[in-house]
Amino acid sequence: MAAWGLWGAVIDTVARAGFPESLGYVVWAFTMIPPCLVALARTGWKLETDPRSILLGGSAGLLGAGGQLVLFKVLRLAPAHLVFPFLALSPLVTILLAMLVGGERATRRGWAGIVLALVAAVLLACSPPQAEGGGGVPWVALALVVFLAWGLQGFVLSHGNRSMRAESLFFYMTVAGLLLVPVAWSMTDFQRPIHWGFRGPWLAAMIHSLNAVGALLLVYAFRHGKAMLVSPLVNAGAPVITILISLVLCRTIPGAIQSVGMVLAILATVQLATDGGTEVR
Repeated sequence: MAAWGLWGAVIDTVARAGFPESLGYVVWAFTMIPPCLVALARTGWKLETDPRSILLGGSAGLLGAGGQLVLFKVLRLAPAHLVFPFLALSPLVTILLAMLVGGERATRRGWAGIVLALVAAVLLACSPPQAEGGGGVPWVALALVVFLAWGLQGFVLSHGNRSMRAESLFFYMTVAGLLLVPVAWSMTDFQRPIHWGFRGPWLAAMIHSLNAVGALLLVYAFRHGKAMLVSPLVNAGAPVITILISLVLCRTIPGAIQSVGMVLAILATVQLATDGGTEVR
């Protein structure tokens, strides 16, 4: 939550400087390598190479990275204030699969936290409308792809942690992200000016390292926590941190909707963090 919250607060710095998001993905893919090496070093460089582990880790990586690439296209068709409230509900897919397939269940406190986190995620994702023109049905169809990919990724991370090491899981996620680098490169419009100075790829590397570290910590979170609690907690908590940092650094004041979302997210965090009765059937 902390890593992704800080990442969200400063990610626009690079794009505003003229370094496109698609190249930002390329940089992000390579920033996954250092935490991956640290994780493998913790296990004595032991890597599970059975087909099941490769399939689970690769699937988690492709779902997350692929969803991010599709998101670039979605944001060209529709404004963010329409897209992100829709994507903020992706934990619903994780929760549903965790219940139906993973056999997870939560106490009343846990369910209260889940509901509060989902509502908070939607409110925090909402921004004041800046422009109309949602682009019609096509953007909804593409956003649904991202919605399903990220929701399914949460379940795969949780399910994979039951049968393999978290470090091996993250290794295959890293490999999968790197495999999509040529796709992101091909999506870049090199006819437009690109900033190659410090505020370009170098600053992007520093910023996206927060995302990479957050991804590793998320894998560990899914290893020690239940998917139906971890997923909504992260989706609600990270935006709160982003808004608070923006409030301090940029001296911005969140709107009424985001303020309500922050309160609900804090309440959800307390509920989920103190839920000691979550069980697995």
